[in-house]
Amino acid sequence: MKKIVVFASGSGSNAENIIKHFKETKIAEVVSVFTNNPNAKVIERAKNHQIPIEIFSKNELLERNLLQKIQEIDPDLIVLAGFLLKFPENIIELYPNKIINIHPALLPNYGGKGMYGMHIHRAIVNNKEKETGISIHYVNEHYDEGGIIFQKNVALTEDDTPETVAEKIHELEQKYFPEIIQTILEQ
Repeated sequence: MKKIVVFASGSGSNAENIIKHFKETKIAEVVSVFTNNPNAKVIERAKNHQIPIEIFSKNELLERNLLQKIQEIDPDLIVLAGFLLKFPENIIELYPNKIINIHPALLPNYGGKGMYGMHIHRAIVNNKEKETGISIHYVNEHYDEGGIIFQKNVALTEDDTPETVAEKIHELEQKYFPEIIQTILEQ
């Protein structure tokens, strides 16, 4: 059974969806959830599924002991699911093409530092975009610049608001993120 480690900073809906998906398969399991936010709802969601939690500070992310915890787990894939900090290069170097992220826009558009969540959805609405979507990509040393694995678009109308865009993106994330993770692990 392959091992997945999930990093998340917020509500954890994508993390929980991944946990549930892999409970139904014999391919892999989520063995740990790491978060930098001691108040994140992902903690409660992971506990509800008996998944161990690691809570760390931004400084600890850059220290060796967090890397050691990851190495002890020896994951087959590290999944960033709403993780808002820049991932450290020392971990990226040890796990090339084994760290993936989901981004709530069609990269390379609306990527980079500060481009996450409602910031992106507001910009998309303000720019009167005709479509948006999700991008699942490998993580490298630059925000949102790793190789794209999968993209799925969704049409927008002039009546869309940042909130309705967020709903459309959430539906795409929930449907496709676990499927793409499974495809990667089956290769």
